[in-house]
Amino acid sequence: MPSVRPISPTEHRDHLATLPSASFLQTPGWAQVKSEWRSESLGWFDDAGKQVGVALVLYRKLPRLNRYLAYLPEGPVIDWSSDDLGSWLDPMVRHLKEQGAFAVRTGPPVVTRRWTTAQVKDGIADPAVRLLGEIPPAERTPAGARVVAQLHELGWRHQGVEGGFAAGQPQFVFQVPLRSADGIQLSEDEVLKAMNQLWRRNIKKAAKEGVEVTRGSREDLKAFHELYVHTAQRDHFTPRPLRYFETMHDALQADSDERFTLWLARHDGDLVASTIAIRVGEHAWYSYGASSTEKREVRGSNAIQWAMIRDAIAAGAAVYDLRGITETLDAEDPHVGLIQFKVGTGGEAVEYAGEWDLPINRALYKAFQVYLQRRG
Repeated sequence: MPSVRPISPTEHRDHLATLPSASFLQTPGWAQVKSEWRSESLGWFDDAGKQVGVALVLYRKLPRLNRYLAYLPEGPVIDWSSDDLGSWLDPMVRHLKEQGAFAVRTGPPVVTRRWTTAQVKDGIADPAVRLLGEIPPAERTPAGARVVAQLHELGWRHQGVEGGFAAGQPQFVFQVPLRSADGIQLSEDEVLKAMNQLWRRNIKKAAKEGVEVTRGSREDLKAFHELYVHTAQRDHFTPRPLRYFETMHDALQADSDERFTLWLARHDGDLVASTIAIRVGEHAWYSYGASSTEKREVRGSNAIQWAMIRDAIAAGAAVYDLRGITETLDAEDPHVGLIQFKVGTGGEAVEYAGEWDLPINRALYKAFQVYLQRRG
């Protein structure tokens, strides 16, 4: 059974560098972004003392009590293919209990089901289909099924999504594979051909209109943020403050140069779209985006996405991840426009195992659930 102990951010960073990838939410830099949580880096070590796993733990304090929810977003980074997950998770839980955790929340980075673009499009067009899960998937992964079965046996509880976005990390995402089934890097032409006609036309139109896409510096975050606040007002969501993105830039860049990239799309000097991309090894993510209401016809959003995808291909990434989608495919649902935009890239809808809780102190765990429900 591997042993678990706290490690330094440098040891954490060094171990991640030996892996093909891991979620950016499991990097030491993410602890700085979530500075309102107490954080800790953990390492797993085999009998020979070799490091075999890593995790970023965020501790959320219960009001008025010195007890915590220990949260491992999209982690821990361990061997999830193991037939004995208890040997990995039990020593972690023991350590977290010693740190004052009343419950543990994990997000196994394990895929359970996949659906093709064609299946998602047909589902949106079919009035009888309301949820993605109602469509038989193109693939059910045996690895995902094994993880889910073991977590149930070990007493972990799955946290439901209920059609919309989960309170934590998204269980459903949309991804563009950048490698073939046998692991060969796809060319730009091959990825472009998989996109729908509208996307290809819009990319071409943006180029014809003279939209220029460039990488930005930390100083450009102000321009990104102004456009992001405009987007938030238009699309009715609460924007994060500029300081959040400055911290995110500084913390992730400190981990690795390629970790955080700001992109800007301009037309005749006007900022028409701006995005933040994150990459850890072979996995590239579209993290935040903003677009202007004016000049939508120049298709800055398509141009900037294509620049990010091309950059991911050039970096040798295996996947370009457009992050969360809701499970709903109801054509009347306001979230469906976001799914339709992402589906145009020709990728696939992917379901992860989701977030799982293990109550350590059942009474406090129940009180915490009531507290969260009251907050809304």
